[in-house]
Amino acid sequence: MQYQAPDSFDAAVTLLNAEQGMARVLAGGTDVLVQLRAGTVEPDLIVDIKRIPGVHDITAEDGGWRIGAAVSGVELNAHADLCADWPGVAEAHDLIGSTQVQGRATLTGNLCTASPAADSVPAMVAAGATARVQGSNGTRDVAVEAVGTGPFKVSLAQGEVITSIFLPARGANGGDAYLRFIPRTEMDIAVVGAAVSLTLDGDKVASARVSLGAVAPTVLLVEGAANAIIGTSLDDAAMDKLAATASAACNPISDKRGTVEFRTKIAGVLAKRAAKIAYDRAKG
Repeated sequence: MQYQAPDSFDAAVTLLNAEQGMARVLAGGTDVLVQLRAGTVEPDLIVDIKRIPGVHDITAEDGGWRIGAAVSGVELNAHADLCADWPGVAEAHDLIGSTQVQGRATLTGNLCTASPAADSVPAMVAAGATARVQGSNGTRDVAVEAVGTGPFKVSLAQGEVITSIFLPARGANGGDAYLRFIPRTEMDIAVVGAAVSLTLDGDKVASARVSLGAVAPTVLLVEGAANAIIGTSLDDAAMDKLAATASAACNPISDKRGTVEFRTKIAGVLAKRAAKIAYDRAKG
């Protein structure tokens, strides 16, 4: 196994393109290092991107925030302005692991692991976040919901690497929230996760995005659930339609942590609760 720590993404792309075997990119390492110790993966190449300039930066851009690929949960949650704009994203990322894990875990790593139960990904999807991808053909921006293609599978091509995450401008009268159900009170994997981001025009929802995690092979963007609350003030009928549409979008599995029926029901419950929190935040 080779370990490389390039000083630019151009160099990282060159290394990844040249590798014919298994390669892994190391940002925080909270997944890769565990897999190495457990012997579940044996990469031929590890490319550590933490030394590349800018990967630890959070930068204001076009009214939103550009988040470097190696920004940790601790660094993210210490950024007061970003947390004020996108509290749901910050709170979702803060749910990943322990305090020690938060010192290393990254939004980019959580996204690239492509777990259907990832906590930060539904929140990013609801926020309309994009990932900046660099490869041998240059850079491109990809909607976060288009990165994961299945459990632990991503749409990145050979040699491509995510360099940053972009959270768009929050806008006036906006709010977001992420909630999950877990069997324990801390440090567990989501059985169901739900994220809602919305903006208001007066008391009515002007726009919305609803995302679900751990209820399908990939994190879902549920447009029908968003449409259920647009134009409403989250009255009971709208909330019931939101819950029903969210549940109908689910395609979960049954395992020791939850049945299909349980996950389907809880997805609707959490979507309603997250919508209410996002609405209250938008109202200020």
